[in-house]
Amino acid sequence: MANLSITAASVISGDNAILESGTAGETITAGQLVYKDETSKKYMLADSNSATAAVRTPRGVALNGASNGQPLVIQRAGDITYGATLTAGTAYYLSDTPGATCPLADVGSGEYVALIGLAKSTTVLTIAIQAPGVAL
Repeated sequence: MANLSITAASVISGDNAILESGTAGETITAGQLVYKDETSKKYMLADSNSATAAVRTPRGVALNGASNGQPLVIQRAGDITYGATLTAGTAYYLSDTPGATCPLADVGSGEYVALIGLAKSTTVLTIAIQAPGVAL
């Protein structure tokens, strides 16, 4: 397997979504995983093999596209139509490609594990982020 191929226009929050608003610190596309930079207070793309702990700890999934300085809404928890073909019952994780999501099989040696959530169907992911700070 590989990173999920996400259609940004198909990323839709569910009725039980927990949302948060802020400002993008770089170009972000709907469906990408972001963290909040503590210095700039802006959202940036998360990355599982970053040397910086904050970067490897995703805060949520972008629900809209934004460029640096533009408003961004993210989903922190709950159901999301992810805009990608999922395998029901499969756990999905932060990838070493900034902002991307992948199955566990694609989290490589030395990368930090960050669970994004479990697929409840072929289109819906239940977001429940867990980032214990452990490298494979």
